[in-house]
Amino acid sequence: MQINNTSKTNNAIQTGNTPQAGSAAQTGDTSQAGSAAQNSDTSQAGNILHILVLADHKSKFLYDYYDPERVKDIDLIISCGDLPPEYLTFFVTLCNVPLLYVRGNHDNKYDIKPPEGCICIEDDIYVHQGIRIMGLGGSMEYIPGAGGQYTERKMKKRVQKLRFKLWKHKGFDILVTHAPAYHVNDMEDLPHRGFSVFRTLMEKYEPKFFLHGHVHANYGRNFKRLDTYAHTTVINAYDFYVVEYPLGETS
Repeated sequence: MQINNTSKTNNAIQTGNTPQAGSAAQTGDTSQAGSAAQNSDTSQAGNILHILVLADHKSKFLYDYYDPERVKDIDLIISCGDLPPEYLTFFVTLCNVPLLYVRGNHDNKYDIKPPEGCICIEDDIYVHQGIRIMGLGGSMEYIPGAGGQYTERKMKKRVQKLRFKLWKHKGFDILVTHAPAYHVNDMEDLPHRGFSVFRTLMEKYEPKFFLHGHVHANYGRNFKRLDTYAHTTVINAYDFYVVEYPLGETS
């Protein structure tokens, strides 16, 4: 798995004024917003699905200073949670591509006002152009009974309820969550601790990508935009990032 900084999308989405987005796909100090690609030899128009991933923080570069040229090559948008519903509606309307989302631990407002025109993939496997995308939102429970929060046991039960869908689709290619996996770019405090069951899912099904949010770039020096666990590229979607997914490939 390599980082490819030569795609059309990287030329379209360039840096803004958000250095807190940090790491390999920085939107602050570097000259281009990076992307994650499975194979640099396949990053040609028509072979790559450009996925804009969002989480936790409204991007001034993409939102306040919106320019359609910056997102003209985006084929799919995925939100990893903790973003206002109107923010997601803005992108699905102006980009005119599907927007999939899971909920974060601060998205209870979605009960009253869900993002219009967007597709919730909570506890589901959504197939887009042959790519199987599984969603499991929420964070570790740190306030008993609070919405959008789960104990490890409760998250495992959610995964168990997906057994038929996992069997039907023969696994998945992208795992979309809000929280990270345990000891894979999570934090020691309970609210930002990851789920062990996400590690189990990656070990068993070997998805190409694991997309999450919840751990903000300004929480400390240990923020990592990109990582690898087993055979999976792990991406923290804080602010925004562009993923290049090779079409025609499944796990």
